Amino acid sequence: MSAYDDLRAHLRQTAALGEVAGRLGWDQQTVMPRGANEQRAEEMAAIEDLLHARRTDPRLGALLDAADAPDETGAAILREAQRDYLRNIRVPARLASELARVTALAQTAWEDARGADDVAAFLPWLEQVVTLRREEGQAIAQGGDAYDALMQDYEPGSSAAQVGAIFDRMRPRLVDLRDRILGAPTPPALQGHFPQEAQLRLANDLARRFGYDFNRGRIDLAVHPFSSGSGADVRITTRVVESDPFNCLYSTLHEVGHATYEQNISPDYALTPLGHGVSMGVHESQSRIYENQLGRSRAFTGWLFGAMQAEFGAVNIDSADAFHAAVNRVHKGYIRTESDEVQYNLHIMLRFDLERALIAGTLAPADLEEAWNTRFAADFGYKVDRPSNGVLQDVHWSVGLFGYFPTYALGNIYAGCLHQALRADIPDLDARLSEGDLAPATDWLADRVQRHGGLRPSVATITHACGGARPDETPLLAYLDTKFANIYGL
Repeated sequence: MSAYDDLRAHLRQTAALGEVAGRLGWDQQTVMPRGANEQRAEEMAAIEDLLHARRTDPRLGALLDAADAPDETGAAILREAQRDYLRNIRVPARLASELARVTALAQTAWEDARGADDVAAFLPWLEQVVTLRREEGQAIAQGGDAYDALMQDYEPGSSAAQVGAIFDRMRPRLVDLRDRILGAPTPPALQGHFPQEAQLRLANDLARRFGYDFNRGRIDLAVHPFSSGSGADVRITTRVVESDPFNCLYSTLHEVGHATYEQNISPDYALTPLGHGVSMGVHESQSRIYENQLGRSRAFTGWLFGAMQAEFGAVNIDSADAFHAAVNRVHKGYIRTESDEVQYNLHIMLRFDLERALIAGTLAPADLEEAWNTRFAADFGYKVDRPSNGVLQDVHWSVGLFGYFPTYALGNIYAGCLHQALRADIPDLDARLSEGDLAPATDWLADRVQRHGGLRPSVATITHACGGARPDETPLLAYLDTKFANIYGL
C-alpha cells in the first residue's frame, strides 16, 4: 500500500470513532437516563483520549509528509487532514480529555439551571468551560488571538475582525428595517391548541418533502433542537410547544437543512475529512435557506396553510396572505431560535461580542448575566424578564462552542446568495413551492452545495454554487427589505 492509502485507512478509522462519540452525544440529549450523566462524561472523555491519540499520532504526521495525492479529491483530503493535524498537535491530551468530560457534565447542569432560572447554579460550570476553551484557543493560536483560533473549528479562514466588519455594515440596516416594521400595524399571530402528536406528524411530512431520508435518519425530541451524524446515520431532534406549532415545524425544517447536507455528500467522501459539511457557515446556509427563503416564502406558506387546516382544523387566521404574515411576524421577543429573520442576526451580534470578551478575559463569567441584560436592553429596547429568556437560553456555551455563534450570521449571508442564484436558475420555483413540491430547490442545493462536502473551502463552495459570485451580505439585506416591505406595506 502507498503512504496515501495508509493515510486514508488511518483517517477512516478515526472518523468512524468520531461518529461513535457523536452518537454518545445524541443519546445524552435524547434518551439517556438522567442518572447516567457522570458515567457518560467518563465514557466521552475516554473516547476523546483515544481520538486525540490518533489525531496527534506522529505516524499520521509522517504519512501526511509522505503521501502524494492521486487527484483533486486526494489533494483536498490531504489539505484538510494537514490542517486538522497541525491544530490537534497543539492541544495537550489532558486538555482534550478534560474538555470532553467537563462539557458533558456542564450540559446537564445547564439544562437544570435553565429549567430553574438559576444562573448561580450554572456559573461554576461555565467558569470551567471558559477556562478550558481559553487555554485551548491559546494553545492553538501560539501567540495569536485565541478567539480567532477557536473560530477555525467552525469557519476555517475566518477571523473576528472580518466578521465584525460585516456586522458593522449590517447592523444599521437591520435596526432601521426593524424599527420601521415595529412602527407599522402588527399582523395577527396564530393562536390555539395544537397537540403534540399532530405537530410531529406534520413535521415528519415536511421533513420528507424537504428531502430527509428516514432510512438513514430519525427525529426525536430534545431541549435544544440539533442535528447529529453524517453519511448513513444522520439524526435530528425537534421540540414541541402545543400553543406554538411554528416552533416545532420550523425547528424541524432548520435541522433538516443540516441533515440533508450530510446525507447528500458524495459517498466517495464517507469517513474522510471531506465527508462532512465544509464549515458551520455553509451548514447554516442550508438550514436557513430551508427554514426561511423556502419554508417561509409566500408560495410555500400558502401550501402549508392548507396542510395546517387539514391537520388541526380551522385556525384563527382565515387567508393564505394572513397566514404568511403570521409565519413571518416581526415581534418583540427574547429567544434567538424563535426570532424572526429581521432580528435574528442582532441576537448573533450580541453573543459574538460577549463570547469574544469571555475568551479574551475582559469579561468574567460571573459578570456575564449583567453584561447580557445590559446589552440586550440597548439592542432591543426592553429588559430581559428571566434568565431562561436571557443568558441561559442557548446550549452552546455549556458545551464549549465558543466561536460558533458568528457562523449563524455567515450562514444567513451565504443563504441569501444561494437564494438569489437558485431563483435565477429556477424561474418557476414559486409555482412548485405552492404545490408543496420542494424537489427543484432541494435538488439544486444538493447538486451545487451538498454533494461536494468539504471538497472546497467555505467561500469557494458558495462562490462555485453561485456561478462565480463571491458571497457578501448584499443579497440577504435586499431579500429582507423586499420581503418585509411587502408584508408590512412599508
